[in-house]
Amino acid sequence: METIAFIGLGTMGSPMAVNLARAGFTVRAWNRTDGKSGPLRAVGGHAADSIREAVGDADMVITMLPDSPQVADVMDRPDGILAGARPGTLLVDMSTTAPRASVELARRASSRGLRVLDAPVAGGEVGAVQGTLSIMVGGEAADFEAARPVFEALGATLVHCGPHGSGQTVKAANQLIVAVNIQACAEAVVLLEKSGVDVEAALDVLSGGLAGSHVLTRKKHNFLGRDYRPSFTMALHHKDMGIVTDTARGLGAVLPFGTAAAQLIAEAVARGDAELDHSALLRGVDLLNGAGRTQQQGR
Repeated sequence: METIAFIGLGTMGSPMAVNLARAGFTVRAWNRTDGKSGPLRAVGGHAADSIREAVGDADMVITMLPDSPQVADVMDRPDGILAGARPGTLLVDMSTTAPRASVELARRASSRGLRVLDAPVAGGEVGAVQGTLSIMVGGEAADFEAARPVFEALGATLVHCGPHGSGQTVKAANQLIVAVNIQACAEAVVLLEKSGVDVEAALDVLSGGLAGSHVLTRKKHNFLGRDYRPSFTMALHHKDMGIVTDTARGLGAVLPFGTAAAQLIAEAVARGDAELDHSALLRGVDLLNGAGRTQQQGR
């Protein structure tokens, strides 16, 4: 896996591509919009003028895109991945999409002679920059092992979860846990404020006990300062919770808290908070408590 085509240089994709170039891989990237390749080129990576140019001699193609429609677009266009990648190329979709979409992608790509993994990530922009992502992978075990050196340049936790679609199912569970956790933290902040307790001190001690979590640690300052500049937008979490609820419906799984969290995120998007950080679930709790706060930093 010496040459990697990287499709999608967004908030997550750009630092991931940079880390691959720093690890010694030859990285050729393509992005749907111009002006995103500067950080990659600064560390020796290359910007391709087309998808076909990026994937033509690649050993691995990585896609890191917002959702299934964007993945389908780069796959199916006349100069896209399915048309341009060599048979035997390993295609790794690291986007967050529905499990059934990953299964269908694997079926279609395999008919073109491509090997496929679904490998969504958790850890946010910080994890992408630091190379400490958690990577959950679905597909053939042999393909996972072939991709391991690449994953090791991107993440700290690398787990083969099962057949195609399994990585996306685990990612859906991740987004469910994060959503419920953010909402619980937001409600705890309001409870503490109403009591008159020193909220920062309270969050510090809570972080050291069973209530501690990565969410509480990473979002503490967002909560304290009502700072909603996005590291992961409410709109993206709204999309992900749609995947959670759709997957649960297909499996016949009843998720009471998941359904409630999905509704609360949908309400936040509806009131205009789509581009704020998902910690802005606290705004909803503030409004329910009559605080009337309107801080919307990061708009």
